[in-house]
Amino acid sequence: MEKAKVYFTDLHTKEYGDGLPTKLKNLIIAAGIGDIDMQGKFVAIKMHFGEHGNVAHLRPQFAKAVVDVVKSLGGKPFLTDCNTMYPGARKNALEHLECAWENGFNPLSCGCPIIIGDGLKGTDEVLVPVKGGEYIKEAKIGRAIMDADVYISLNHFKGHNFASLGGALKNTGMGCGSRAGKKEQHSSGLANINEDLCRGCRQCLKNCANGGLEFDTVRKKMTVTSNCVGCGNCLGACNFDAIGFVNDEANEMLSRRMAEYAKAVVDGRPNFHINLLMDISPSCDCHGENDVPMLPNIGMLASKDMLAIDQASVDLCQKAEPLPGSQLYAAVHSPEFHESGNHFNNVHPLSDWKSCFEQAEKIGIGSREYEMIVVNTTK
Repeated sequence: MEKAKVYFTDLHTKEYGDGLPTKLKNLIIAAGIGDIDMQGKFVAIKMHFGEHGNVAHLRPQFAKAVVDVVKSLGGKPFLTDCNTMYPGARKNALEHLECAWENGFNPLSCGCPIIIGDGLKGTDEVLVPVKGGEYIKEAKIGRAIMDADVYISLNHFKGHNFASLGGALKNTGMGCGSRAGKKEQHSSGLANINEDLCRGCRQCLKNCANGGLEFDTVRKKMTVTSNCVGCGNCLGACNFDAIGFVNDEANEMLSRRMAEYAKAVVDGRPNFHINLLMDISPSCDCHGENDVPMLPNIGMLASKDMLAIDQASVDLCQKAEPLPGSQLYAAVHSPEFHESGNHFNNVHPLSDWKSCFEQAEKIGIGSREYEMIVVNTTK
């Protein structure tokens, strides 16, 4: 079988020459984005807008570069992400958009609209069958993302506390899940009510189809019944962050479910993927902070194969030396250090990315075998 093609360019530029956004445009054109029929088509560009306080997330200029190319091909692009499962600045569409704007993402800076994929409260989802899925039979994906004709992921490649790393697979699998979809990947547990936060408004009852909640008329609080199936639909209905789920699933199970969610997003429609290996922080952009990058800036990659691009990104990172002063450098120089075989597990020993890659290949998302094609380098 022919190896997947992954295209690479470095992050060098010439004085008074083209900048990185132009290099990104040239990269994705060389990687064959023009082979996709975008004329008059809706094109979802999935990315992470960053949490308040995080400055490691991708700059809007990179989004604008991708948008410009899509428009030149006749496409109708929009930037998108889905709401978060956890309380924070991106748990509903209004706060999510405000966070994106504050971090520099808006129609003027990026050249296209921004649409939160799973709607106002994170409940606007589509049930998408997972062909060959072993853990997920129907993934809960944000409706706007599934309504698009073409899917593009624009990813900041970095570390992650649970998934070990975040690239095309995680940005797609976890990132495109609705709030209930994210819950399904993280946990099979039941809902729990924080009585200190519950206002007894009963809005969650309207979204519970299984009789899993009831109102305690004495305490004026919601309670969870034995009928709760852990679907997570009540998450979006609560405006006071009073409903939660324990993230008690093993990281391996999380990784394999995430791969199956990723397949639900890309299966049966044109898709394209971009990984930027820069500001490689040890944790996700979901954090309201970012630590010192653990590896030097490496480059930009593009591919039609989301598994191959993530594997190539891991391989490039593995060849790089840990940056002094970083969490990774401290970990590998600790007296208790035990080599895991890769940088991402060295900084997060209990995390797991290999299971995600294995499951992705098993269910036919792509290939871990690739050919690296270097383009447009500058020295």
